[in-house]
Amino acid sequence: MEIGEAMLKLFRKGKSTPCALCGQNASPFRDVEGVPYYECMRCDFIFADPALLERIDAGLPCRDYDEEYWRAELASARDRSYGSSLARAAEAMLYCRLPVTKFIDIGTGPGYLLDALSTYLPNSRQLFFGVEKFPPVDEFQTRHENYLRSDLADVGMRFECGVCVEVIEHLTPKMARGLAQALAAVSVPGSLYLFNTGLTEYVKNEDPGYLDPYRRGHITSWSVTAAKVVFEAAGFKVHPLPGKTWAFIVERPGVAGEDVPMNLRIWTPNAANLRLLNDPSMGSVMYLLGLESARAYR
Repeated sequence: MEIGEAMLKLFRKGKSTPCALCGQNASPFRDVEGVPYYECMRCDFIFADPALLERIDAGLPCRDYDEEYWRAELASARDRSYGSSLARAAEAMLYCRLPVTKFIDIGTGPGYLLDALSTYLPNSRQLFFGVEKFPPVDEFQTRHENYLRSDLADVGMRFECGVCVEVIEHLTPKMARGLAQALAAVSVPGSLYLFNTGLTEYVKNEDPGYLDPYRRGHITSWSVTAAKVVFEAAGFKVHPLPGKTWAFIVERPGVAGEDVPMNLRIWTPNAANLRLLNDPSMGSVMYLLGLESARAYR
């Protein structure tokens, strides 16, 4: 869905504007397909023009997550699920201080990560859940029994661990705050989640094309500082992953070992999670994937 000329005239190109996240002054960053993006130096947040964000919050997104979107997204969703997302999931389980009895993929899309996890950890298939508020049509969905077609706030269970891959860059600050509150409601003390998204450092230095308002719906770029504004208000602690410009950790405080840095946790994982990642049928492949993923990029 394209924004018409009347809406484009509302965009304040070349002018500073209050930060959509923290309210401080934000400066023009870059125009993408006629949409100005702004950068806040205080909270290190990049966001599309507030007029567009307000439009999205009013229920008129710049990109419909319809059949056309999902047809374009399916190939990359499958590639991620059987590649980088699988690595992120294994990594998160190594970081988590709690025994993982329920693991969730937040914004799972077609649910392919459930299939990938069940393939490589078949003896723990029942532990893996995925939630998607705007699922594709049935023919594109996983057949995994734990695929939840709902809002995160409505799943009615609690989780110890999970991932949120390529989701938060689609959200306005208001929507991200809603996500943080919903995540708090389904978490227990010690719950840990890995968010995979192009951070501001990544956008500035590695992939400026990550900002993409219409085709992929990437309207924001977050940072650890920006994530703290949202998630700390919901009772979480936000951890950086040094060397990774596309990920951060969100953890609910309240368990022993939470002060151990992420890079050291991989050497003393929870015993139950270590057993989970060393599947009786598939061996140590997921443990090694998580271990090497955690050690990379430093």
